[in-house]
Amino acid sequence: MYLLNDEPLFPPVDLADEDGLLAIGGDLSIERLLVAYRSGIFPWYNPNEPILWWSPDPRFVLFPQELKVSKSMQTVLRNGRYRFTINRAFAQVIQQCKTTTRKGQQGTWISPDVQAAFNELHQLGYAHSAEAWMNGQLVGGLYGIRMGKAFFGESMFSQESNASKFAFIKYVQQLQKEDVVLVDCQVHTAHLESLGARMISRAAFSEKLDELIR
Repeated sequence: MYLLNDEPLFPPVDLADEDGLLAIGGDLSIERLLVAYRSGIFPWYNPNEPILWWSPDPRFVLFPQELKVSKSMQTVLRNGRYRFTINRAFAQVIQQCKTTTRKGQQGTWISPDVQAAFNELHQLGYAHSAEAWMNGQLVGGLYGIRMGKAFFGESMFSQESNASKFAFIKYVQQLQKEDVVLVDCQVHTAHLESLGARMISRAAFSEKLDELIR
């Protein structure tokens, strides 16, 4: 276990343990967060506990050209039930990701410090949100960090059926138009696997980041 100091530096990712835990401590400064994401590392920890930094192997990712859209979701995309926007409500999206209850989960990892850091990253142009609206109300969305030709997804929420899937699909389609090559999904979920995400080795993931982030 590597204990971080005040310097925004991390040990090599291949020193992470079998669960992907690489280091503990440090802070959520903008400089440290940008170094972390460029290196394929992300923070994930419980509120009121030390910050834990992760780099799992394998890594769960989506290549936009491999996006799978089911027939039922094609209908949702066409029927006009939801309206799609980008970066119209970042603060609302992260707040909803923080407070929306999820089946089988207790509480949230999005602490006030995490929320404040990502809102600042948004103001600096690094963190982005995608939104689904219904009748003028925000009902689904996601947020993450865009660096070069990579997007690091952080969290998503849904208040209506398929709202988060709608926002995710529309956003990935837009990212593909902007030549984004890799969407980091961090760890496996059946939800994202159904949309085409798959595992790749940490070594392959790191190599991709070196190519995509300058």
